[in-house]
Amino acid sequence: MKTSLTIGQYLINQLYAHGVRHVFGIPGDYVLGFYDQLSRSKLRVINTCDEQGAGFAADAYARVKGLGAVCITYCVGGLKVANTTAEAFAEKSPVVVISGAPGIKEREKNPLLHHKVREFDTQKKVFEQLTIASTVLSDPQTAFQEIDRVLHAALRYKRPVYIELPRDMISQSGIPHYRPPKLHEASNPRALRAALTEAVAMINAARQPVILADVEVHRFGLQNALLKLAQRTNLPVAATILGKSVIGEHYPFYLGVYEGAMGREEVRSYVESSDCVILLGAFMTDMNLGIFTARLDPARSIYATSEKLSIRYHSYEEVRFKDFVRGLTRPGLRRRKLGRIPRPPRSQLFKPVAGKNLTVSRLFQRLNAFLDDRTVVVADVGDVLFGAADLYIHQRTEFLGPAYYTSMGFAVPAGLGVQLANPRLRPLVLVGDGAFQMTGMELSTIARYGLNPVVVVFNNGGFGTERPMQDGPYNDVAAWRYHRVTDVLGAGRSYLVKTEDELDRALRAAQTQRDSFVLIEAILDPHDHSSALKRLTERLGRKI
Repeated sequence: MKTSLTIGQYLINQLYAHGVRHVFGIPGDYVLGFYDQLSRSKLRVINTCDEQGAGFAADAYARVKGLGAVCITYCVGGLKVANTTAEAFAEKSPVVVISGAPGIKEREKNPLLHHKVREFDTQKKVFEQLTIASTVLSDPQTAFQEIDRVLHAALRYKRPVYIELPRDMISQSGIPHYRPPKLHEASNPRALRAALTEAVAMINAARQPVILADVEVHRFGLQNALLKLAQRTNLPVAATILGKSVIGEHYPFYLGVYEGAMGREEVRSYVESSDCVILLGAFMTDMNLGIFTARLDPARSIYATSEKLSIRYHSYEEVRFKDFVRGLTRPGLRRRKLGRIPRPPRSQLFKPVAGKNLTVSRLFQRLNAFLDDRTVVVADVGDVLFGAADLYIHQRTEFLGPAYYTSMGFAVPAGLGVQLANPRLRPLVLVGDGAFQMTGMELSTIARYGLNPVVVVFNNGGFGTERPMQDGPYNDVAAWRYHRVTDVLGAGRSYLVKTEDELDRALRAAQTQRDSFVLIEAILDPHDHSSALKRLTERLGRKI
């Protein structure tokens, strides 16, 4: 039996029920009807400058909030968020991609409607490769059920999903369906018990066990379980660059970021000399593993993710990641004395040298001193990401960067998404000049909605990551006056800094100027790089 609830309204209700409060995007004629429903709902529409900006913002929102949503029109909008959806899939960020589309009746006799590429299902076929679940809401009898199915998949697998809304279906009444109570997908009790028994025995027998925590601990909300495990046992914890801020870095058992030969030598040595590495939610990517310079022996490892569990060379089926991690927190593991372990470098008193030109190293030292408990660092790709690996993050989930898919242009729109997801935090957005030229004008959106991130543009004249590998004129970008963006927008405050004392004054001012965004353009030598980037590009350069 039909209800008075329309398909569009049901989708809005379900997004709200799952914690979504903002929808990012740009309207178009095929999705205007749904935008009208959104404007009259409890969800707030955030119109961005470009669809890619909306996609990055929704991705960052999902990483902080647990679920994000982007809403765009058919193909000209939808295909613009293909890249951001690919990033969300690669890095396990549950984003709901909602696309308007031509009406079902309009598709009869296959007319050449505007925005159409090849066939009417071409866009859906693209997104089937980029999402964990997809649907076209073409039938009022099944629409509600399909919405629930794909949203469940997003939350279960922490990956993006695709919902296509033909415009003549948005206001159609749907058919209620039986929704069973939400049940946790339980592990096989015998398999879980056997896995925990073997894992506990291996950890207790180890001389130097260590936890390597990664992004899935973030995505599945297991930060408290990780903290409980470390506090009860004194097991040292390292993070990957993708998982940085999985745990607050002030804890005595936190080692720092492990990234093979790219990272700090004392952390690499400690982890790789361990006789029991407990990898929790780790992505074994080239970036996480320092372009595969990591030396982690499977025979000395416990490897648990949402997709697999192996202990040494034993694989366990039907054991859920959450159950395994929480099982380790129960009595069984012995408490150890916390010996001498590496510790992440803490922020130090920064004494600027008047008139001395900025270097990358000194810039990061000053940024480290700027951080506090209410700062979230959002880093773009390049030296801003690699250099930021050694920043001292005070609380958990206060560092975001696309450290696997590594798509440039993430940071500025991500700062928008992060601050809307958690207004308690003020973003410190670190972005290179090349990446800023891609999406930096989302500062307009940031100003429109009254947000106040601090944006530091690393102006080194081009794509600095490539220069140490192979330099050429193709690595140069146009010389924008980034600090003049505030004049264009008629909003925000900006500073041009070339020396240490200028940077110091600008950041001190930014701490007090909280009524709008602050942009700091930092002039750097094109051939000055962080030590991590030097190690990385030296290795990559051998492959060019």
